[in-house]
Amino acid sequence: MNTTNDKKAADSVLSSKKGQNEGSVRITGAEALMRSLEHEGVETLFGYPGGAIMPTYDALYDYRDVFHHVLVRHEQGAVHAAQGYARVSGKVGCAIVTSGPGAMNTITGVADAMIDSTPIVVICGQVGAAMLGTDAFQEVDVIGVTQPITKWSYQIRRAEDISWAVSRAFFIARSGRPGPVVLDFTKNAQTALVDYEPTHVDFIRSYRPVQIPSEETIAEAARMINASVKPFVLVGQGVELGNARQELVEFLEKAQMPAGFTLLGLSALPSDHPLNMGMLGMHGNLGPNVMTNQCDLLIAVGMRFDDRVTGSLATYARQAKIIHFDIDPSEIDKNVKVDLAVVGDCKQTLPRVTELLDKATHKAWIEGFRPYAEKEMQKVIEPAIHPTEGPLLMGEVVRAVSEATENKAILVTDVGQNQMFGCRYFKFTEGRSVVTSGGCGTMGFGLPAGIGATFGAPERTVCVFCGDGGLQMTIQELGTIMEQKAPVKIILLNNNFLGNVRQWQYMFFRKRYSFTPMLNPDYEQIASAYGIASRTVTERVDLNDAIRQMLETDGPFLLQCAVKEEDNVLPMTPPGANVDEMLLEVK
Repeated sequence: MNTTNDKKAADSVLSSKKGQNEGSVRITGAEALMRSLEHEGVETLFGYPGGAIMPTYDALYDYRDVFHHVLVRHEQGAVHAAQGYARVSGKVGCAIVTSGPGAMNTITGVADAMIDSTPIVVICGQVGAAMLGTDAFQEVDVIGVTQPITKWSYQIRRAEDISWAVSRAFFIARSGRPGPVVLDFTKNAQTALVDYEPTHVDFIRSYRPVQIPSEETIAEAARMINASVKPFVLVGQGVELGNARQELVEFLEKAQMPAGFTLLGLSALPSDHPLNMGMLGMHGNLGPNVMTNQCDLLIAVGMRFDDRVTGSLATYARQAKIIHFDIDPSEIDKNVKVDLAVVGDCKQTLPRVTELLDKATHKAWIEGFRPYAEKEMQKVIEPAIHPTEGPLLMGEVVRAVSEATENKAILVTDVGQNQMFGCRYFKFTEGRSVVTSGGCGTMGFGLPAGIGATFGAPERTVCVFCGDGGLQMTIQELGTIMEQKAPVKIILLNNNFLGNVRQWQYMFFRKRYSFTPMLNPDYEQIASAYGIASRTVTERVDLNDAIRQMLETDGPFLLQCAVKEEDNVLPMTPPGANVDEMLLEVK
């Protein structure tokens, strides 16, 4: 959802309620921004100052008791930190940066937030309105760049528009299918005086964030489930975003339906729940993938049928009827044609269907998953988490950290093999426990997202798994950790390779390792320079003691694990293959 800066047109599609307890006060636009953010309940800001946003930072100086500002070391880090904050807290993350290169450095994070439905508001400085279009110093067309990758992007040219624009931005970011909003804040709007009044936007005529399905649709969904002999539920992040974990449990348990989970949906149900069959997708568990092509009814809840989940669409679940629960109507029939769409908030739609379900067991169907689970356990999982010889393996490190936290920690990953091993072998007991870059696959995401997570859920342990490649992409954020004393537990799985690319080169490019070996620095010395405690583990016998030391250390810690260089993530559905054609080994 995007618009230009035509305020008159925008005013015609919103309903604003003026604050009843605060009178009009004449202040600068920059201070009006501060008051508007406070009015929205913002507590933490991630940012980096610069010329075009300097008036806002000057106003922020007087609001240091209102907001905790986290000075990142790169603007990309600000947006990823805001994402991590939003994902674990359920609130809208907020980042503030300057114009030109500052704004452009946020683009990767904004695109990442869009595809992964993460609610953030990014406020960028901009040159004065009179200088727009003149190629002024550090001027970039932020609106033109960000419109395709945001729910809404808007240029604030007048101080009078600030209160309205901020309230509208937060409403759009958090409502319906969440996502990023960008506000481009001209310098003249920051310095001009305005009669400030708080604004509350909760309706936009052209924007319908949540639809309500008909009674007939709900009844038909229940009828199809009740008639099914082999139902299978695919659970995505929409359940977490909709705060519908309990509703999902009741839905699954009443009809005793097995469920598989997308990468971002992994913590929507405890890992040890008897109906949790594991992860879907290219590096998911064998049973859920195979049984996708054996069920008679596929029920997708809050997921978008990503290609990493479906494999070849030509053969994906062709034998099954399909029901799709989703808040976003644009996802219906986008990749997979469905037989019934239940468009709405799953926190409301799931209970309505559950009420109409017959109690069932589906015992034989559920037992059908067992042989695949046992086969994968024997051939893949046990060798990965309990090796008896050789170098450390990524899977055993991940499982050992998870167990040491009693499976209660937040898992944050970077992208690559560390991500796949992390999501396969970390276990979950609580919701909002997976923070990873799903749709974009952004290397460098993990470290700053982990920082944000420590502010979004300060009472929880945050474990960040990184590879040696991804860590170096945002390694400057160790400075943020140092300054903030953010208690990030960093587990570096160091294999001296760009591991995921190397695996593909091994499997599909005749083992031609073209520019994937890495010459790495001394990470312990780097950690020491930032005042971060660290330890390196090379021998299996030292692993558990090192994990204990990491978790008992007050504050941040870097645990470097020297892992097998040519370890491969398995099982794997080769690109373009059918979802049930998973490889359990490579030769």
